[in-house]
Amino acid sequence: MRSALDELFRHNLWATLRLLQACAALNDEQMAASAPGTYGSVRDTLVHIAAAEARYVAVLSGQDPQQAGEEIAWESEPFPGVEDLRERVRRSNEALVAFVQGHDPEQVLRGDFRGQTYEMSISVPLLQAINHATEHRAHVMTVLSQCGVEPPVLDGWTYWRTGGRP
Repeated sequence: MRSALDELFRHNLWATLRLLQACAALNDEQMAASAPGTYGSVRDTLVHIAAAEARYVAVLSGQDPQQAGEEIAWESEPFPGVEDLRERVRRSNEALVAFVQGHDPEQVLRGDFRGQTYEMSISVPLLQAINHATEHRAHVMTVLSQCGVEPPVLDGWTYWRTGGRP
């Protein structure tokens, strides 16, 4: 039986993939659209979600998130396309799911970020990963609604009814 934490991360992957699937049909104008109070354009927000998830994997793996290699450096590059983002999101989220399946809830992460040392429970980046993705998916869905595009339903009930299939 899956743990609740495992299910939260599986839902996170499902919701982001479902949102990316909906965004694959957008035109350039819609991908460039933004709205006050959101992160930025649909395109930039999708890239930000994917890059942040790669950073969470880096932190949980004991790597410096600023030095984690190509999975993160591409955030400032030109838009890689929805299909590329789907693969990056899938890899990062599968790593997060694997991590929560075998994590030690007492584990403490120690490192250095932007010149400051830190010590925190692993629950902090796990919590942030879920909260961050949820917040930015809502940003994209707000922009889609304002563009006249029906956003996908990403709630837990729909996840359950679909069996977690995007």
